[in-house]
Amino acid sequence: MSVFKTASKLGFLLGSIVGAAAGIGIGALLAPRSGAETRAMAADAVNDAWDSAVDAYEGAAGKVNEKINSVRPSVDATTDDLRAKVDLARERMDQLRESLSDVVSTTSAQVSDAVAAVTDTVVAAGEAAIEETQSEAEAVQVEAVEDEAPAEDAE
Repeated sequence: MSVFKTASKLGFLLGSIVGAAAGIGIGALLAPRSGAETRAMAADAVNDAWDSAVDAYEGAAGKVNEKINSVRPSVDATTDDLRAKVDLARERMDQLRESLSDVVSTTSAQVSDAVAAVTDTVVAAGEAAIEETQSEAEAVQVEAVEDEAPAEDAE
């Protein structure tokens, strides 16, 4: 099967070469102009196509530049507006940071003062309780001593 494919490809290639040669030969025999004239015409056609392409490119580039130049002021204005808004937002963030820092400092001082006040109150209450307990203990001891004294006299 591969032999047939190779032969088929070879036949196609050979037919293409023979067809191209025949076309060139017939074209040369039937051409109304000489080869130099035909080459000059072909060169002129290529040059004309090249010039047309260059003109089209330059025209398109000019239109693109015009569009860019017409859009540039609005883009610049929008960019300036956005920069101003970003700067304003940064200033506001700085103000909020300072405000938050002040609130944290104030709150921290208030909490410290409250803790100190509560500590003082607890200490004072503890000392008062200790004094009261000591007074009660002394009263109980005094009563106990007084109760024991008459019993010693009776003996």
